[in-house]
Amino acid sequence: MSEPNQCNCGGDRRGFLKKILASAIGAVLTLVPAAAGLRVLLDPLRRKTAAGGAVLVTSLEALPADDVPRKFSVIADREDAWNKFQRVPVGAVYLRRTRGGKLEALNVVCPHAGCFVDFNAAKEKFICPCHNSSFAMDGKIADASSPAARGLDSLEVEVRNEREVWVKFQNFEAGKAKKIPV
Repeated sequence: MSEPNQCNCGGDRRGFLKKILASAIGAVLTLVPAAAGLRVLLDPLRRKTAAGGAVLVTSLEALPADDVPRKFSVIADREDAWNKFQRVPVGAVYLRRTRGGKLEALNVVCPHAGCFVDFNAAKEKFICPCHNSSFAMDGKIADASSPAARGLDSLEVEVRNEREVWVKFQNFEAGKAKKIPV
């Protein structure tokens, strides 16, 4: 004799639904604090650093009005995602004071590949040791066959208190024709 089909599915369905709901609630209770913790951990990476202001580089007396560029280190406070460093070298600039008294500042980084350029006083040019590109005293490309897409990057410079030379120092992306701040 065969037994009629009896389904005792109600209990199994309820148990299954209880397990699904318990798992969903457990996942939410686990993910919310985990997401909050991850957000706190990664917060410094999401912050944008403000463009730096002017930095005191030298005194006006250290820069004679003879048109000759002189290299100066730029010392400033630096902050990355998690650390703050006080008074560390962040780069360098070439400063020159023209015979007319005008101040000019150029970043020492070659815009082609990021190498530091040297000033050759005999040739009155800046020379990049990485690819032998040359730049005029005003930073413009002096050699038409130069692989650099633009001239040396000029920087804003000002005199404060009638004797302090301040430069708005910033770096730019290498290998681009346009000056794009880093």
